[in-house]
Amino acid sequence: MSQFFQQGPQLYNQFDDDALLQSYLRRILPSPIYSSILPDLKRLGQRVITDILTMAHDAETQPPELIQYDPWGKRIDTIRVAGGWKQLDQVSAEEGLVALGYERPYDEFSRVYQFAKLYLFTPSSAIYTCPLAMTDGAARLIEVHGSPALQDRAYCHLTSRNPSSFWTSGQWMTERTGGSDVGRSQTIARWQNEYFCLYGDKWFTSATTAQMAMTLARIETIPTIPETQTGFEKEGERAAMALEHPGLSLFYLETRLQDGSLNHIRINRLKEKFGTRALPTAELTLNGTIAQAIGKPGEGVKIMSTLFNITRIYNACSAVSLMRRGIALAKDYAQRRMAFGKKLSEQPLHIETLARLEVEWTGCFLMTFYVVELLGKKECNQATPEESAILRLLTPLLKLYTAKQAVKVNSEILESFGGAGYIEDTGLPKLLRDAQVLAIWEGTTNVLSLDALRAIQKEQALFPLLQDISQRLSRIHYDTLSPCIDKAEQALQALQGYAIHAESEGLDYLQAGARDLAYSLSRTVIAALLLEHAQWSAKEENDTRYALIVRRWCDQGLVKLQNPRDSHREETRHILFGS
Repeated sequence: MSQFFQQGPQLYNQFDDDALLQSYLRRILPSPIYSSILPDLKRLGQRVITDILTMAHDAETQPPELIQYDPWGKRIDTIRVAGGWKQLDQVSAEEGLVALGYERPYDEFSRVYQFAKLYLFTPSSAIYTCPLAMTDGAARLIEVHGSPALQDRAYCHLTSRNPSSFWTSGQWMTERTGGSDVGRSQTIARWQNEYFCLYGDKWFTSATTAQMAMTLARIETIPTIPETQTGFEKEGERAAMALEHPGLSLFYLETRLQDGSLNHIRINRLKEKFGTRALPTAELTLNGTIAQAIGKPGEGVKIMSTLFNITRIYNACSAVSLMRRGIALAKDYAQRRMAFGKKLSEQPLHIETLARLEVEWTGCFLMTFYVVELLGKKECNQATPEESAILRLLTPLLKLYTAKQAVKVNSEILESFGGAGYIEDTGLPKLLRDAQVLAIWEGTTNVLSLDALRAIQKEQALFPLLQDISQRLSRIHYDTLSPCIDKAEQALQALQGYAIHAESEGLDYLQAGARDLAYSLSRTVIAALLLEHAQWSAKEENDTRYALIVRRWCDQGLVKLQNPRDSHREETRHILFGS
């Protein structure tokens, strides 16, 4: 009988083991800031493979449970979560995973520091970064749009480092009528005595155990306008405005009343999901839920975009961190696994496959943290108008591109482990299961492609982005990179030509080609960022590795655009539906 047992992959300090993260931070941060945060990142890099990972395992193996009734038949709708999930909440507060973005100890670089910590934390967190994303987004929304009273009430909790006072926030958008098409939302806000009460069903609410939530509702016609003033704002005046603005409005609510009971919320069931199994996600009925309006009535979707911009960047950070974790495990395993008389690390085809994944992750990482840089500058009023436009366009592009690549990369990672990659208790399948939702959360690929198209059409954001790419390319003088510069410049010309041509073809043409345009723009942006980092690393670190990476990135092709004219779109319909 064989006594052989395959040794599984091992994780090491996730900061020390990540050469790209270290190289990027050395390049982008002023030296005193890098030296200041280095011990904290090293400490967290070790913690995410020890106690935090243990917390996540506990949360994953004890998924949330809905207790609808107490022993005496009273409806209580309590969601029971694992101890590990509660501990992850405490760790999030103590580590300042949200607070750092608002304390701003390093001004515009504070977001880079914060997202470096989130990047290390996410793969070991049972995706606790989902509630953190909505919490961060809610904090930013309240910071920008909230009244002083609401800032005093909620903002201080959302940005607290004290576990006993730290709040998370939900984001209750999706209804049975549709997810991304929020215009079909049926929840109504009815004025009752002194405040708004919400009535409707929410079909998909993540982080349902949060202390508060942001949601959308349509304000019902109000026959008389009360003069009552609540502790937040003059709701009577807001209600009067609502008569002239029948669109969706944004509301803040707390999930529980002062006596600890739910705020007229019924939890119908928990979702049984493909991934993110430790995360409580539920279907809710709002039956008179007391809520507070934020911003102008009828402008809820517009105001909510402040929150979406944050959560989409979190989504991208989660994508690159899950890619990184999978690659780290696969590279270590390749040093341990023997096949056909050699280690996998000595098998030419195997390492070619892993190298392709490394190239993809590197590009996605640099794009993600470039957008984080822009976010930090915008929030600290350091961004130029051009950079603000670039941030507007890159945010949906970043989210859609990194999410799809995370699925692709982690599918290959599982395959690299053979049958072990398909076995649940190796912990490997969850990489793919958790990555899959990233293409759905915060807007699907097509929805975000159309959002990027709106940024191009309505906000004229394409020219500043193309100009930024061109300027970056003009600063690359490292001889080895010349062929890559040529390919990036050709991609720029192709994108400019397509944009001019597509504008004259009409809306259907633009929308049919929006996905290809989004991918092509993303690949070209990444090419410029890779070139920039490759030149710096070669000069400052004497490391030519990134020059090799950018060459392979550009060799795969940057611009892949169709010409979806009327005839093409007719052929598409025929392929799908016949004549």
